Amino acid sequence: ARSLARARPPTCSPAHRPARSHRSPASSRALARTCRDRAASARRFAPVAREPAAAQGSFPSARPSTPPQHTSCASRAAPDCSDSTRSTSNMLTAALRARTARAAQAQLQQHQRRTRMSLALNRNELGKKKKKTSVPSKAAPALSTASDIPPCGENVPAYHPEAPGLGSAPIHAHYDRLGYDVGTPDFLTIPKTVSIIGAPMSWGQPRAGTDHGSQMLRDCGLEGTLLGLEWRIDDQGDLEFDPPKRGDPQIDRKVIKGRAKNSYCVGRGLKKIHDSVYRAAMLGEFALTLGGDHSIGAGSVSAILRARPDTGIIWVDAHGDLNTPETSPSGNMHGMPLGLLLGLTDATKIPGWEWFADVPKLDPSQIVFVGLRDLDSGERDVIIEKNIKAFTMFDVDRFGIGKVMEMATKHLEGRPLHLSYDIDAVDPELAPATGTVVRGGFNFREAHYIAEAVSATNRLGSMDLVEVNPKLSEDDESEATAHLGMALIASAMGSRIL
Repeated sequence: ARSLARARPPTCSPAHRPARSHRSPASSRALARTCRDRAASARRFAPVAREPAAAQGSFPSARPSTPPQHTSCASRAAPDCSDSTRSTSNMLTAALRARTARAAQAQLQQHQRRTRMSLALNRNELGKKKKKTSVPSKAAPALSTASDIPPCGENVPAYHPEAPGLGSAPIHAHYDRLGYDVGTPDFLTIPKTVSIIGAPMSWGQPRAGTDHGSQMLRDCGLEGTLLGLEWRIDDQGDLEFDPPKRGDPQIDRKVIKGRAKNSYCVGRGLKKIHDSVYRAAMLGEFALTLGGDHSIGAGSVSAILRARPDTGIIWVDAHGDLNTPETSPSGNMHGMPLGLLLGLTDATKIPGWEWFADVPKLDPSQIVFVGLRDLDSGERDVIIEKNIKAFTMFDVDRFGIGKVMEMATKHLEGRPLHLSYDIDAVDPELAPATGTVVRGGFNFREAHYIAEAVSATNRLGSMDLVEVNPKLSEDDESEATAHLGMALIASAMGSRIL
């Protein structure tokens, strides 16, 4: 390598040069340019000893680490001086080809690594495909490659049966298989009908994006999945909420000493949710409310209490949501639904909440918390003073999720049930696209078991799924969170392994 690095076009002797009198100035300049180009090429492509980085598969550097020796006749070299010039040129060409081959091999290996990673983590390209209009037949072969997998949002018949897993292997998931022992509560009509109510509320908390959660859950194949579970679909679409405006009424600090941000538009929006859920409950339909932030729980639960006053509430959440304007550290209303439903403050004094005067008060014995792990000091006091049944993540670690759900459903035995499921109850490793993440949540099977255990009582008549926020994560993480939310709904509505 060192000998090749020192190789350069030989010095041109006077014998090889024609007399100056036989050359025109133009030909002399052309000859000089040719010689300079050849000398520069020799310096550039002279092979050198391979650096350690190149041995590890990275791209070799374009130039040697030490410059070659100066060529004294760079401006005078002849186009073809001797056979040694051709020999040197051949060696340089061979070295250049070897270097190009090594670079191509390294580039190929890097491309293969990126391809394997993209199969597991990045589905952006899949989401850009055009929607398919044809429905595959049942006899169609199973999907086997990432290019065959319909992305979240395509018009598929039921659900997303396979997703890219480790490497290029698919992860199989089936959520449209009705359990053989799943019944229909006696307070629901036959044929069983689900009323899907989109509640894209985002003004109860400070991060934009929860208003996209309801449609994203639909796009993940919710309707087809529920059809597979033998539900009759009555999709009400998304409700429309007015945004906050200048001049909206504010809390009178002389009446309520606290904060409730955007209370007027939130309260008026929840009144629309209340009316829609109440209508569905009175028709004997399963009321499925898709959030939206968790402030919508005040609208859905109040409607269920009005239709079925003895309903038990299973509140699956990392947070207590027991604050009031007086006790809330932030003033965000997605942390107040249960505090207002329990009557811990006079909600009718809050602008936009005057309609709450006709809502039955929730009794503390009707609530069971599951999965608490992030409580404000005021919420802890309420749980203790009101003797509310609460299972924290400590209890899940101590007893296991099976025993926890057995105790939770036994506490509400004989009552119709409402399940309010905040996706932030699940560990953020599995559900990162949400606004108030707290480590140490439910794993995949624990999250599903909660929904399955409530469904197994055959007394579940309504449900909320809230706080899916696709704007807070990358596209693949947002889709994973929405897919999990859709799957949890399916588990609550009859999906089983057997």
